[in-house]
Amino acid sequence: MKILVTGAAGFIGSQLSQYLLARGDEIVGLDNLNDYYDVNLKKARLQRLQSQVGFRFVKMDLADREGIADLFQREQFEKVVNLAAQAGVRYSLINPYAYIDSNIQGFVNVLEGCRHNKVQHLVYASSSSVYGANTSMPFSVHDNVDHPVSLYAASKKSNELMAHTYSHLYQLPTTGLRFFTVYGPWGRPDMAMFLFAKAILAGEPIDVFNYGKMKRDFTYIDDIVEGVVRTFDHPAMSNSDWTGDHPDPGTSAAPYRLYNIGNNNPVELMYLIEVMEKALGKVAEKRMLPIQPGDVPATYADVDALVEDVGFKPETSIESGVEKFIDWYRGFYSV
Repeated sequence: MKILVTGAAGFIGSQLSQYLLARGDEIVGLDNLNDYYDVNLKKARLQRLQSQVGFRFVKMDLADREGIADLFQREQFEKVVNLAAQAGVRYSLINPYAYIDSNIQGFVNVLEGCRHNKVQHLVYASSSSVYGANTSMPFSVHDNVDHPVSLYAASKKSNELMAHTYSHLYQLPTTGLRFFTVYGPWGRPDMAMFLFAKAILAGEPIDVFNYGKMKRDFTYIDDIVEGVVRTFDHPAMSNSDWTGDHPDPGTSAAPYRLYNIGNNNPVELMYLIEVMEKALGKVAEKRMLPIQPGDVPATYADVDALVEDVGFKPETSIESGVEKFIDWYRGFYSV
């Protein structure tokens, strides 16, 4: 198939593109290569892809309405995976407009491209952050998520609502994937695991928020990619049992689905640090700090819908995943 992968120079987008190329799909990878984090890392990910048959790169911003419309019309993609977004909870407190441009304006451009060019299935990245102030654990796609605690989370919730509208009006199959704290080789430098590895190896203190009591459902990149591909190959369908009297947020009478992709096993931040210290062979100097605005104390994914519909459940342990990440980190940065 000819597939558009947006955010192809990003962490998940680059790894997903590798997987799809290996099975013989034709990939057009789109990215704007912004400087939210190290552009050299993005270029290194892209370089691995550009050496392969079946991959073409397009440098473009999702907010470029005419450019995106022309790309869809010219290429006639069969399916689309939208992973391009302005990421980061804390950055949304500093630069909120970046989230509107990329995550709202950019996403409607993708939806319009799919609508007008008969795309068979749109899969897009949502986030565990949409659960916001919810405290019922584990987080389920069948729960309402109407209390986001960051603009980033609100933008991802908006994506889900926008996708549902297009599924309802135009019968466009859409699947939203709520990722839970993704980590692994080629990861994002703004994430805790990356920051911890860099600081510990340099002998610098690490910032431990919420005094180490944060819990995260850390999910290894290979499990994320497998989950994306499983749902991607299983286009969203309408739920014949759906009713407006008791509306299920995770499904719809339209061809619309939401799934959590998480390890279903929350890990306390202090335990993560212990595992990293063991893998690195160094003890971290810890700077204990209160929880940051926009952060949630814990995440925990209910993956029953994912298991039921596509037969997949992430299983990589934190110990195994951290070891693989550290091996890559030492090799890539020669430390």
